[in-house]
Amino acid sequence: MITFTPLSGAAGSSRTVPLAYILQVDDVRILLDCGSPDWCPESSGTNQDSLWPWDKYCEALKEYAPTVDLVLLSHGDLAHSGLYAYAHTHWNLTAPAYTTLPVQAMARIAATEDAEGIRDEQDVGDKNVKPPSPAPEGYDYSSSTPSSPTPKSQPRTGKYVPTVQEVHEAFDSVNVLRYTQPCHLQGKCQGLTIIPFNAGHTLGGTIWKIRSPTAGTILYAVDMNHMREHHLDGTVLVRGASAGGGVFESLARPDLLITDAERANVITARRKDRIAALLDCVTATLTSRNSLLMPCDSSTRVLELLVLLDQHWNYSRLKYPICLLSRTGREMLTFVRSMMEWLGTGNAGRGGKRRRADDDADEDALGAFALRFRHLEFFPNPQALLHTYSSKDPKLILAVPASLSHGPSRALFSQFAETPDNVVLLTGRSEEGTLGRVLFDRWNDAQRDDTKWDRGKIGSNVMMDGSIRLTVTTYFLLPARVLTTYADERQGFLQKERAVKEKEAAQKAAMARTQRILEADEGEDESEKTSGAHPREELMDTKEDAGSQNGLESRTKRKGTKSGAADATDWGLGLDADEAQARTLSFDIYLKGNVSRTTSFFKSEGQTQRFEWEVLEEDAESEEVKQLKKKTEEEAKKVPVEPPSKYVTTEVEVQLACRLLYVDLEGLNDGRAVKTIVPQVNPRKMIIGIQIGQHTNSFSISLSDELLDSIKMSQFEDNEVGYVTGRIASLASSTIPVLEPVSAVSPTTASVRKAARGRMLGSRPAITLPQSTMIGELKLTALKTRLAAVGVQAELIQKGSSADALEDSVTVKKTTRAGSNWKGPCPIYYVVRREIYNLHALVAA
Repeated sequence: MITFTPLSGAAGSSRTVPLAYILQVDDVRILLDCGSPDWCPESSGTNQDSLWPWDKYCEALKEYAPTVDLVLLSHGDLAHSGLYAYAHTHWNLTAPAYTTLPVQAMARIAATEDAEGIRDEQDVGDKNVKPPSPAPEGYDYSSSTPSSPTPKSQPRTGKYVPTVQEVHEAFDSVNVLRYTQPCHLQGKCQGLTIIPFNAGHTLGGTIWKIRSPTAGTILYAVDMNHMREHHLDGTVLVRGASAGGGVFESLARPDLLITDAERANVITARRKDRIAALLDCVTATLTSRNSLLMPCDSSTRVLELLVLLDQHWNYSRLKYPICLLSRTGREMLTFVRSMMEWLGTGNAGRGGKRRRADDDADEDALGAFALRFRHLEFFPNPQALLHTYSSKDPKLILAVPASLSHGPSRALFSQFAETPDNVVLLTGRSEEGTLGRVLFDRWNDAQRDDTKWDRGKIGSNVMMDGSIRLTVTTYFLLPARVLTTYADERQGFLQKERAVKEKEAAQKAAMARTQRILEADEGEDESEKTSGAHPREELMDTKEDAGSQNGLESRTKRKGTKSGAADATDWGLGLDADEAQARTLSFDIYLKGNVSRTTSFFKSEGQTQRFEWEVLEEDAESEEVKQLKKKTEEEAKKVPVEPPSKYVTTEVEVQLACRLLYVDLEGLNDGRAVKTIVPQVNPRKMIIGIQIGQHTNSFSISLSDELLDSIKMSQFEDNEVGYVTGRIASLASSTIPVLEPVSAVSPTTASVRKAARGRMLGSRPAITLPQSTMIGELKLTALKTRLAAVGVQAELIQKGSSADALEDSVTVKKTTRAGSNWKGPCPIYYVVRREIYNLHALVAA
């Protein structure tokens, strides 16, 4: 049995991203994609305590995560893989995960860029130590004194943003496969086989083929692109015209097809026209000494833009800079250059040839194919860009993220949009609720009905006017006077913490000292009971008789009470020098309560030395405290001191004076492609981004030999078709039920039917005759060929023409795709009817 449950990305919902689906095949639960939403939507003016748009999705994923047995990631962008790192670390999503090598690398880069960008601007509850920006001029620091450090973590803000370390650890655990490489799973998933195929759209994008012995073949194909692009080939699901067209044999006729329908009603303009519109806008803007801002993603679709722009720069000999604002831009290109075999066939081949070429002209013309972007410059933040180029210099800026919800693209837009004749060029619609979607809606509303984005035409740029209020959050260091206050507070806090630790250590030492005193006394009592009069006791008795002191005082001194220097020799009173020297005490008496009869190792020049164990214990205690202090100081030095900083949120009103243009370069199939591809794939069952869970049942059954002998098979194209009816029986020797023939209707069922029907006097009971089924579609051209073979002349006439005047003729009209009628005199009528029957498969009941 197959159960399909969309957690996010249903076509019937208002938000189609991110994508995350639960597919359960028998008792194996598979998570298909694990995308993240945009964590920084525009403020809607509602109560801050209201739910975030992603709360239901995240709660559902958190509930399902521990029970997932397999994770399959299809694309390396945030919409498909962005939440995997956080769920893997915090929600126990530890099931084996599979994807291709480029998807693993691109998803890691996208998640890293997103995490760093958000954490630089917002407090998500577990902020990392990072160098913040300096404080802006004119800022009021009256309330900027940071609170004293506290070991307790801050509560989360409902935004599930992982740390950079969590991102790397999560994607390091992902297993990678090559295209068409079958992987036979083990453990609970034993019996399942997964195979990745090229989906297009992104580098390493995957169509997953899942084979199950009970559920058959399942095809998960979302966000495909059948068109070849500058850096990628189209999906293998549909073969090109040069390969004969049609569907790839390994992916044809699956038992279940899972695909998306977000663009089912969209008609996009020709790709050639869209690229021409984009390049014309870029060239016209730069030659007029203005700049362009193109928001883009950090890993996947930005590659197509870079290759396209670099190729245009080389052919047109443009000298304007292409600036990429991304922390991970260099790392991304390094990964891509190491995975040239995953790029389009033309790119990989030409790149290798051009690397061996020595002709400068050829290198300039085709450098894009080798991903050698000579005109591209990298900048980690807007400040670095403004330090290199003035705001008045013409340049093309690619800034992340594409949604303009945070990061460099948002920071630049607040200043960029106020400059007249600057152009903001959008290549995607972005997620609902973000600034990117707000700008897209403005552009689309300004277009005529026939030039809107989904009508197959290229729109025109629009002049923006009015103003827009933006929320800008900055994380920066506090000034010197606040640093001094912070340092004093931190020093006081550390001193208090050190005093608490020292007090705890002293208490532990005192408890240990008391325990050792008790053990020493118990040892003395046991020694006295077992060995009788001790030599040391005889010494005490002699001293007691002499009247110097009683035994109680002697025992008190043996317990370690502090005394002066004169008391140090009281132990030897009444003893001869030889006797005292022979019966000296070692340190064992103070710890074990025993008398050592050996010569003490504490003597010096024949003089007996005596030590009180309490003094030694105090020395040991001081050493323990000293070691604790030293350890605490070393740990304090090792822990990086986070500089005092503060998040400052300001409302900025941006006066819009720039131009705005949208050109669709998302690289996805439109409605025409979907309606063409799906019938060719011809799945037995299909799920198209439904909003509620759908249950699809799949059963296995075997036919008995007796039933097979009774079936009348009919030939239809390359298949044999037969009609069968029977009764399901279970055998003890097999787990698969058997379908057996039914010889007659049971008497009970016949009597019930007889009683249910009313009967007239003298009438016969009604009998339901079995009906035959004809399979196939009547093609008039094929019928004409067959009639000519049997000597019957046939002609095709236009629809609406009258053929009734013809004598000795039969008229065949095709009414619908599955229906037709014919009339005419005998015997030609029966000849025509026989040939029509022969064009179909007659399944006899």
